[in-house]
Amino acid sequence: MKKLIIGLLAILSIGIYACVNDGNSQTGNATNANMAVLDKIPALKDRNEQLQYGKEWENVQNAYGKQRKALMDNPNAKEPWLNLAEVFVGEARVTGEHPYYYPAALECLNILLEQDFNMADPKDADLRFRALTAKAGVEMSFHEFAKARQTAEEAVKLNPFNSGIYGVLTDANVELGNYTKAVEMADKMVSIKPDLRSYSRVSYLREIHGDVPGAIEAMTMAAKAGYPGYDNTSWSMVTLGNLYLHYGELNEAAQVFEATLEERPNYPFAMAALAQVKMEQKDYAAAEKLLKDAAAIVPEVSFYEDLATVYKATGRTDEYHKTVQDVIAMMEDDAAHGHNMDLEFAHVYATFLNDPSKALTYAQKEYNVRPENIDVNGALANIYAMMGNTEKARFHREKALRTGSKKPELLALKD
Repeated sequence: MKKLIIGLLAILSIGIYACVNDGNSQTGNATNANMAVLDKIPALKDRNEQLQYGKEWENVQNAYGKQRKALMDNPNAKEPWLNLAEVFVGEARVTGEHPYYYPAALECLNILLEQDFNMADPKDADLRFRALTAKAGVEMSFHEFAKARQTAEEAVKLNPFNSGIYGVLTDANVELGNYTKAVEMADKMVSIKPDLRSYSRVSYLREIHGDVPGAIEAMTMAAKAGYPGYDNTSWSMVTLGNLYLHYGELNEAAQVFEATLEERPNYPFAMAALAQVKMEQKDYAAAEKLLKDAAAIVPEVSFYEDLATVYKATGRTDEYHKTVQDVIAMMEDDAAHGHNMDLEFAHVYATFLNDPSKALTYAQKEYNVRPENIDVNGALANIYAMMGNTEKARFHREKALRTGSKKPELLALKD
């Protein structure tokens, strides 16, 4: 288990409380309030050394300490809770510690949103808008897409001129299968602020509708719009590389992943993506090394799924079954911390354990929540085909292909 950050922050706390005058009741009450708020602040975990890019980790620690001190100085302060939530969301993305950081972020946002806001005060109104936007984003990370859309719709009423909120509404509507609405929201986002975040949404929507060259073009624009070596830029580059990889352009994919690693060394998602190229090239030894190196940095479920695929391809049955069980344990941990993993469980039981009945249980639960999503329908079509139910397989296949998507896994459902 990774150690928690203490050090200077703990010393600072001791110094503050050592100066309290116990004979002053007002100061004593303030101290009690300070202690109470201190107990509510989730801890910041240490990062893997290979994730401490330059001054980035130092800046994160400083940001955390600054907000923590602001709440100790003023237990009634509001904005530090939002700033802490943003720190935790960023750490979830960088470190892969989703079961810890997303609940921590949501805890901070709920504390903030439970407070009274003076909506006649522009600063207070803007703070509530930003908090709702952040909460909707966290709900998306939990795969609570209907909740995220509801929260985002509440936020957009407060500020219809912010591009970020339309990004959440785009994502939520995509996941719920409301693709026409998603395009509308993405168009609004781009019209307000054409940047990395908006271009990436355009790319995904173009892919959903079968425009693969257009998707690559938009994701290239997203990658170029970011600062080299920053997390969101590296994410965009890996996503661009995955587009090339997904549609069979291995050389282009490898070049993008290698360029990403030059800008952000040891970026685990680029390492794992490059491993997929090696798997396609049947270079399983190189793929295994890259995946193990990536998994040692970030405990990402997909890295272990790919390792299981390597073990199966190389005839290592014991390692294969152990890794699949590790994947299930990791997913159960995510689920225990509020993350909806039904579609992921369906995938594992269908693909790795050849258990379509168990997979169907999970996929049907997801279908009940978002019946128009093409990926959910694709999963069900595959599962029913495995079970020999051609009628239901055909029904879900048609729903999965209705947007004109050229995703290979969906086109394969035609067979």
